[in-house]
Amino acid sequence: MSEFLTTPEGRRIAYDRIGGRTPGVVFLGGFKSDKEGTKALALEAWAKAAGRAFLRLDYSGHGQSSGEFLDGAIGDWFEDARAAITALTEGPQVLVGSSMGGWIALLMAREMPEKVAGLVTIAAAPDFTEDGMWGAFSEDQRRELMEAGRVALPSDYSDEPYIITRRLIEEGRGRLVLRRPLDLPFPVRMLQGTEDADVPLAVAVRLIEHVMGPDIRLIVVKGADHRFSTPDCLKLIELSVVKVLARLEGGAG
Repeated sequence: MSEFLTTPEGRRIAYDRIGGRTPGVVFLGGFKSDKEGTKALALEAWAKAAGRAFLRLDYSGHGQSSGEFLDGAIGDWFEDARAAITALTEGPQVLVGSSMGGWIALLMAREMPEKVAGLVTIAAAPDFTEDGMWGAFSEDQRRELMEAGRVALPSDYSDEPYIITRRLIEEGRGRLVLRRPLDLPFPVRMLQGTEDADVPLAVAVRLIEHVMGPDIRLIVVKGADHRFSTPDCLKLIELSVVKVLARLEGGAG
């Protein structure tokens, strides 16, 4: 049964949490996804079996949380994650960020490094509102967005189109992480599939070339798509978390 947290900004955030050893693990989902997704539940099952503290949450406008999706932006969802991690976890956490959740995890590492013990990203999509959306829009789409306040994009995951709002694009410009140096002074494992139609491999390469840190690795899976949810991919996520924890606890990773 989900519990709820009211953030300092007044948003009501749904979450599921289990107790266990620290550092705990926090799963941060993607754009329009929720905490009941395959990767979140698989990682929670691993955490239960391992006796590891674990947290998953719905950003505002997602899943069971308050608010409308179209009213939200990257900064809102970062604030939701920051509030949940601050209020609901003890000490630094290993953040597992999927797609947009990878961007939010990187924002956490920049804004609250004392709460980040390690990082695992899955098809991370940093700065996607600027580089993947605005940068790819036609002049007609840009004009529609600016004049009407929104533009519709086809979705590979639903019959309903993605509605992209002007606020999502403009607010995102204040949250970009690839425009200035980003230090990640802890174990980082980045996972990426070669058949990802939403986040190309080039994004993962750009990210690993951009960030700085002593223990950062990119693992590329030939044939994996953006969902990264096959049994083998789920096992790789689990193993990556185990290796980050092992590095933090003095073992080989």
